[in-house]
Amino acid sequence: MKIAKDGIVNIFYMALITGAFAFISWIPAAIMLALTLIVVWFFRDPERKTEYKDGYFYSPADGKVVEISNCTHNFTGNSIKVGIFMNIFSVHVNRAPCTGRVDYLEYIPGKKLAAFAPKASEINERNFIGFSTQWGAVMITQIAGLVARRIVCRLKRGDILEAGERCGMIKLGSRVDLYLPRDTVIKIKIGDNVKAGLTCIGVIEN
Repeated sequence: MKIAKDGIVNIFYMALITGAFAFISWIPAAIMLALTLIVVWFFRDPERKTEYKDGYFYSPADGKVVEISNCTHNFTGNSIKVGIFMNIFSVHVNRAPCTGRVDYLEYIPGKKLAAFAPKASEINERNFIGFSTQWGAVMITQIAGLVARRIVCRLKRGDILEAGERCGMIKLGSRVDLYLPRDTVIKIKIGDNVKAGLTCIGVIEN
């Protein structure tokens, strides 16, 4: 099982503490071992192959669709927003929804409301990643949740990503919003479970 590099330090310290407890008592060592295995599971990063199809937009995150609405942002203009809630059992590696160039990055500190709440998109700690694509502006927003403590994004303006390519992660429960062009035909509904780089969220139909 591949582990996200952003979790290696966390796993190392958990394993170190487990080893230290092993010299004291087996009970706390067993508890720490169980917690370490949970952390390893949380930072799993499975290999996925995104099938490129012209005009297709894929989910940027694993989780459940909790919002589909029309909205406006200064990078995307009029767009359709799809909110995806990631619980602590979801794979938390985020992926590019389509092929494009990173032309917009903005980090905004904020609160940590429950990530499934619609207002989380407006007041929680969040990070915007905007892509210029042949279909127009597309954007994802990484949103910290009630438990999440760190948003990870190492992209810079000018980076070119392929559909399904890794673009960051959010540690622990969180949410990712996807902004699509207004003429996108949405292929999912609220309540659907989606997978990053695999589930088609919408299509630009010619």
